[in-house]
Amino acid sequence: MTRTPAPGARAHLDLDPQVVRRARSLARRAGRPVVRLAQEHTTVSVERATLRLAGLAGADHERVPWVNHLVAGVRDQVGLEGGVTTPVHDALARGEAPDLLTLAQKAAAGAVTFRVPEGKDRTAAQRLARRAVTQGMTRIDRQRAARERLIAKVGDAPARPWVYLIVATGDIYEDMPQAQAAARGGADVIAVIRSTGQSLLDYVPEGATREGYAGTYATQENFRLMRAALDETSKELGRYVRLTNYASGLCMPEIATLAGLERLDMMLNDSMYGILFRDINPIRTFVDQRFSRQVHARAGIIINTGEDNYLTTADAVEAAHTVTVSQLLNEYFAKEAGLEDWQLGLGHAFEINPDLPDSFRMELAHAMLARDLFPRAPLKWMPPTKHMTGDVFRGYLLDGFFNLVGGLTDQGILLVGMMTEAVVTPFLSDRDLALQNVRYALEAGRGLREDFRPPPDGFVQTRARQVLSEAVDLLDRIVDDTLLDAIADGTFGLMKRPADAGKGLDGVIRKGPDYDNPAMTLLEEGATR
Repeated sequence: MTRTPAPGARAHLDLDPQVVRRARSLARRAGRPVVRLAQEHTTVSVERATLRLAGLAGADHERVPWVNHLVAGVRDQVGLEGGVTTPVHDALARGEAPDLLTLAQKAAAGAVTFRVPEGKDRTAAQRLARRAVTQGMTRIDRQRAARERLIAKVGDAPARPWVYLIVATGDIYEDMPQAQAAARGGADVIAVIRSTGQSLLDYVPEGATREGYAGTYATQENFRLMRAALDETSKELGRYVRLTNYASGLCMPEIATLAGLERLDMMLNDSMYGILFRDINPIRTFVDQRFSRQVHARAGIIINTGEDNYLTTADAVEAAHTVTVSQLLNEYFAKEAGLEDWQLGLGHAFEINPDLPDSFRMELAHAMLARDLFPRAPLKWMPPTKHMTGDVFRGYLLDGFFNLVGGLTDQGILLVGMMTEAVVTPFLSDRDLALQNVRYALEAGRGLREDFRPPPDGFVQTRARQVLSEAVDLLDRIVDDTLLDAIADGTFGLMKRPADAGKGLDGVIRKGPDYDNPAMTLLEEGATR
């Protein structure tokens, strides 16, 4: 659905348009070498995602996915420099197996021989591969159309910001009724947070799961079950309830693909989060995120980026400009991959120490800066977490201030803050109180942004311009030193992550001259940039 939310009447900061243009120009210059690097490489997860689009699903008795077995079999015998689909579909054409599933099973047993075909055999294998992958792309296209039909039939959320609420029990069968209850309480977006550590698994678990820790495993079946449950509730409530999960970690491309196949609506998908906070190799991450964002563009999925996380490890005042830099880089990488403005849920957060004088005014300035820099993007506004102390009354007040800023500055996606943050996993009663807080702040202050105008050259405007100026200076340095070096130096979130280290590096493959991937070809053909 290509709806661009109308900004409506709101205050502006009178930013210097030349400074804004320079910031975007520098972000493009900093990002281009990374895009070239991504185009020159593939990963085991990209190749597995391609086989999933071709129809391969399921896992063995030890729950190791068949795509992992098949990609490993091809890599061991002929390498992945030319891509996985040509050797695989050549094997099918030669009669090694009647279908992908049987071929994967034989590969797991070491009972199949792969080769890199040439001439007519190569052409035939690639034609067969494209036909198979096209079926997966067609299913994603149909799911996008189904979303648009359902929204047209039952209606959409009436106004922004969309109220975004997390469900995380570990058990998909507990998550579903909790999600439905949250939607009935006013949530517009349900996020099923992932089980702790799933981002570091180099495989996607299979089937419906009931044993997640501090979250529920992201699996295709869990996606299907939750989407069906929310479809029922959407019809009951007369508004489409959106579903979110996490396309991040070592299986980012695969989870993005499964999200498209099962009609998720939003995905957490940040260009640097996995590098900084999960120590995943930078090259692996940038290759995987480009493919995943191309899938999201095709599927009509809104991405949510993770700049809020920087402010949990770095000071929210001193590091405010790093959030802006990351937003500009995320915007460039997203648009290069084919995403449109309405799909850019760029992240930022309400994380300044509330004991600081003028903390609320600075939060307001930062939120207005993000809105003015990205006027057509929905934006993902995150609640206070770092300075939640366990005092639930103080926390509830902080969340109220956060909600007020969200409405005042026209944020597009407002994550519901919990007064029990950092104390317990929230109960349903906590969520109900949090939703009441949101409703009061948004309804009571609904027209406030029409009345509020920061004075020219006053505190809010001055602070916003300072942050933007610092962001431009940092982008200038990144262009000179390269983005990979900036990440290695701890520029973002104070995390130092060198390009030649980190988890998943062994899953990165430089493409050979004959590399072929029909999924990449189809995604490039469908991109609008």
